[in-house]
Amino acid sequence: MLTDIMLFLERLPGIFKGAGELGIIYAVLALGVFISFRTLNTPDLTVDGSFVLGTAASAVLAATGHPYLSLIAAFLMGSMAGCVTSLLNTKLGIQPLLSGILVMLGLYSVNLRVMGGRPNIPISRDSTIFSIPLLEPLGDYKELALSLIILVIILALLSLFLNTRFGYVLRATGDNEGMVRAAGVNTDVTKLCGLAISNGLVALSGAMIAQYQGFSDIGMGTGMVVIGLSSVIIGEVVFGSKPLIRRLTAVALGSVLYRLIISIAFEIGMPPTDLKLVSAVIVAIALSASKIGGGLAKIKKKFTTGEDGGALNA
Repeated sequence: MLTDIMLFLERLPGIFKGAGELGIIYAVLALGVFISFRTLNTPDLTVDGSFVLGTAASAVLAATGHPYLSLIAAFLMGSMAGCVTSLLNTKLGIQPLLSGILVMLGLYSVNLRVMGGRPNIPISRDSTIFSIPLLEPLGDYKELALSLIILVIILALLSLFLNTRFGYVLRATGDNEGMVRAAGVNTDVTKLCGLAISNGLVALSGAMIAQYQGFSDIGMGTGMVVIGLSSVIIGEVVFGSKPLIRRLTAVALGSVLYRLIISIAFEIGMPPTDLKLVSAVIVAIALSASKIGGGLAKIKKKFTTGEDGGALNA
């Protein structure tokens, strides 16, 4: 038992490093989910499809020697997917949930076409954004450093955008769409831009993941909504949600914390087949944290009152 604990402690730095790298990349995905689910208050299931769209675009372009261009292409293609979801909702009157499901299903075929009909594209031998010579002095930490730089830039740009006049309108649309419409704002355009940015960030995260892991697979998008929501909820519960910059940072930190929990669970022997179950349990606990906390407070108050009452009666 003691030997196992010592081995675990020895592997801990590696666990933190791996969880940090994946957590930071998935933080970009979490920020995209934050825009749709939290800011726009729209349950967008396009995420599972737009994530793979990003990995597909990234793998194809990286294989042809354009790893940096692939990030821009992934963002733009993901934004287009978000626009289609928004148009189905706002122009054709399809419910947001169903719109996302329809686009997600359609993207499966689109992603296969982007990948040339192949379900998997390996790029481990091709040049990626992580093989830039400037990062070589960092050694094993180059992936962590570059991912962190990209995340900080995205956080800064997103914070600036959401604090603009249009950003305030975007946030207000999610809080009270009727009020925003009454003020003369076309909320259809607001939703279009919001979902475009959301899915663009999701696809960008997919592009980074493909180059980090060295391949793109048609099944990589399964459960991305759960991962994004887990990160958002954990971040808000643990790190707070006000003001805006703190909330955005909390979402990013929530992604890292989520990956750390998963990594430790794997390290102590959790089968990979239980990953989705553990993710669901984490989300359920995070969602019910306030309710559980309130219940525990009531129980504590009840026992405290009982003890005081007993003292008074005595």
